[in-house]
Amino acid sequence: MSTSTATTPLLVARDLVKAHGATKALRGARLELAAGEILAVTGPSGSGKSTLLHCMAGIVRPDAGEVRYGGERLDRLPEARLSELRRTEFGVVFQFGQLIPELTALDNVALPLLLAGRGRREARAAGTEWLERFGVRGQEELRPGEMSGGQAQRVALARALVTGPRVVFADEPTGALDSLAGEQVMTALAHTAREAGTAVLLITHDARVAAYADREVSLSDGTVVAEGADASAVIR
Repeated sequence: MSTSTATTPLLVARDLVKAHGATKALRGARLELAAGEILAVTGPSGSGKSTLLHCMAGIVRPDAGEVRYGGERLDRLPEARLSELRRTEFGVVFQFGQLIPELTALDNVALPLLLAGRGRREARAAGTEWLERFGVRGQEELRPGEMSGGQAQRVALARALVTGPRVVFADEPTGALDSLAGEQVMTALAHTAREAGTAVLLITHDARVAAYADREVSLSDGTVVAEGADASAVIR
């Protein structure tokens, strides 16, 4: 695991509490993500990892605590501003990619740029470039149902990065892939993120995936319980 030189907090979560019905998913979770850092959040199923990511990405609002991005409180922003951030400064990748099944690979990747007001030709040119970066050039006209799992996840990564986000939120991005495809996806993500200076919040239960990060923390029962080498020990 490499050591990050980034020290400036870009995204900060403080004392997050979030319940799903009677179940408390987060119980005072605290986390900082530095600019350009790849941070892995590990822990057993049900520990609150995905809920933490969703709160830090502004997808759901915590019941208590705060999330700060730059000078803004994400947990207090109107939905219109959160949507703008997700279009321009945040990229999100889920375990199963969540590509739009009716669109081709190229149109899936170009979509965020079109939604941001870019012209179709420019958006498709950028989409083609990002598909090439992730090793799926030549698959532009395939629809998600015609791709392998590894291909679909690379297309999802290209879509998440095409806008040049400052932060990518990756929720179990290799969870649906075999070990070889997962390794290829993580190698591409880590290389591209470091090349672009993009911060990555990576949720995983796999120690091999966490090894791509600069830093690792472990979640248990909705709170951060360990960091670094100790974090790996917690989940074994």
